[in-house]
Amino acid sequence: MQSTIEGRRALLLYVICGGLIIGAGLGARHVQGLFLLPMSSERGFTREAFGFAIASQNLIWGLAQPFAGMLADRFGAAKVLVGGALIYALGLWGMAGATDATHLNLFAGLLIGIGLAGTTFGVVYGVLSRMARLEDRGWALGLAGAVGGLGQFVLVPVTQGLLGALGLVSTLFILALSLAALVPAAIALRERPGAASSGPQQSMRAALAEAFTHRGFWLLNLGFLACGFQLAFIATHLPAYLRDHGMGGREAAAGLALIALANIAGTYLAGLAGTRWRRKHLLAWLYLARAAFIALFIALPLSHLSLYVFCAAMGFLWLGTVPLTNGIVAQVFGVRYLATLFGFVFFGHQLGAFFGVWLGGVVYEHMHSYDLLWLGAIALGLFAALLHWPIDDREILRAPAALPA
Repeated sequence: MQSTIEGRRALLLYVICGGLIIGAGLGARHVQGLFLLPMSSERGFTREAFGFAIASQNLIWGLAQPFAGMLADRFGAAKVLVGGALIYALGLWGMAGATDATHLNLFAGLLIGIGLAGTTFGVVYGVLSRMARLEDRGWALGLAGAVGGLGQFVLVPVTQGLLGALGLVSTLFILALSLAALVPAAIALRERPGAASSGPQQSMRAALAEAFTHRGFWLLNLGFLACGFQLAFIATHLPAYLRDHGMGGREAAAGLALIALANIAGTYLAGLAGTRWRRKHLLAWLYLARAAFIALFIALPLSHLSLYVFCAAMGFLWLGTVPLTNGIVAQVFGVRYLATLFGFVFFGHQLGAFFGVWLGGVVYEHMHSYDLLWLGAIALGLFAALLHWPIDDREILRAPAALPA
């Protein structure tokens, strides 16, 4: 017991640094729904145009994540985190001056998408999983996610206040500076040489071939698609949905803040729960619960009470999928190429996010309603629950590498 406590104390600094990076990266992403209406009124962007830029951001994030993971696994996570933070800051800075769809897609879509790939779960969880002992891994990932959730929570009211006091451009500049300021935290996550060298050695090509022929790997990828669709649609379009039903920016900011606040507890507890119960079963129940709460939200009359109950429930279930999914990948395939393999799984998440954001804008422009998207989020939640139950989560046992003569 004493050795476990001492091990966690030694790991705590790295967990906090990783959590701060996740919090800033996901926090700046989480509040971008608050920019939809100001960008529409001040720059003339339609919801479809803004939605496409954010949808492209999610897709590029997913496409870039495996490559960010490969670079982190080969050259170290710290270099990727530093580069990701600076690219992210550049994207926010450019977004502030975007006046047409081309520039909006370049900065808000391409650069922020690449920046997210270098500053969020795929890279941070990969390095922490290698630093932590097996018995501490669930705790480390859960706590890093909780610190990240705290960052998301703080950024929502801060961003809303900055928008009201300073306006669109200054708010985006301040967010850009907050990302650039995290470079020291990224440098702190330098790995020790040979941190993941224990056990049979395996090339990256062999690890990818092993994963790509594993049925559970693809089931995780498909299931994660539902998560991305639900989260990106809600984070981007909830403020506009509330305005259409008579609520204002204050209620939207409060709802997003409540999601981020509840996510702190939800992510931490999900990480701990994954050390006690089978992660694939936890994921199935989590997706079922999401589908149920979305169904209740659209079935009941919209009120302040229904909004805040929905946001609290969804927030508790918000990013608990990430340490559980990451944990299954590590459990089955090991941690040597975890950032790379999780990057490919995460592509499914971001493919869903692209469709959640983009279709939200397209459907609204044509139907002037988000009802079809809410129903799609429910159906995908049920589908994901069914996909996770049959996943084979047993560890792959490899033959030891041959010793030199």
